Amino acid sequence: MFTVTNQDQTTRTPTATSVMPPAPAPSGDAPARRRRAFEAALPLTLPIAAGFLFLGCSYGLLMHAKGFAFWYPVSMAFFIFAGSMEFVTVNLLLSAFNPLAAFLLAIMVNARHLFYGLSMLGKFRNMGWKKPYLIFAMCDETFAINSSATIPPDADRGWFMLFVSLLNRWYWIGGTALGWLVGGLLPFSTRGIEFVLTALFLVIFLDQWMGERRHAPAMIGVLASALCLCVFGADRFMIPALVLMLILFAVLRPYLDDMKADETVGTVTTDGETAAAETADDEQGEQKENGR
Repeated sequence: MFTVTNQDQTTRTPTATSVMPPAPAPSGDAPARRRRAFEAALPLTLPIAAGFLFLGCSYGLLMHAKGFAFWYPVSMAFFIFAGSMEFVTVNLLLSAFNPLAAFLLAIMVNARHLFYGLSMLGKFRNMGWKKPYLIFAMCDETFAINSSATIPPDADRGWFMLFVSLLNRWYWIGGTALGWLVGGLLPFSTRGIEFVLTALFLVIFLDQWMGERRHAPAMIGVLASALCLCVFGADRFMIPALVLMLILFAVLRPYLDDMKADETVGTVTTDGETAAAETADDEQGEQKENGR
């Protein structure tokens, strides 16, 4: 009886030790993953640095030419961090006080960020203290990287997104400060520099035009803007044009959705026909080789 009891105890001992939890990962791994995240984020932001430094310098030069002190553009770049809206704000600061128009204009110009936020809900999950800053610092370029980049497996995902957001933001702030300083140190004519905002929106429009097969939404926006420009004049057409575009898109949404569905079906059909043709060619090639 004692022998059986001892055997039971000896057989139970390995079972008890086999369910022990695994040892925690070494804490020294976290700095390495954070460093790897920075190494992966930096090269992806360098092209954006070139664009942001140029546009930021243009914005700083414009603010200096309009007579604003150094802290104005730098503070706006730090707290607003919305390039297109910052250019628009130059005219808002110089015009009559109209908070309602400024609010509506800011909403319309940056409405696309609503869709950015919705598409990043899953990626921002479990980010902890990083999440508020990731939301605040999300611009077009940062969204493009964080939403599509392939993050190395040995890099921390949260720190990768944080480094992308930090780098892009400070590129813009640095470019703004540099532009204002250059405008003060090097006396040259800044006449016509306001056109940089028009050029910025024109390039964005052309990029979207070339990236889409259907141009009905773009034509709706152009025609609505032209109509409101003729009716309300150059100083008051912006808000009516945005409201008219919103109404037209809401009314014509079923038609636009049908166009998109037809385009998708056509693309799938074309891809399927191409794949079938390639498969047939491969089969014919194999038959010829077998015949030989």
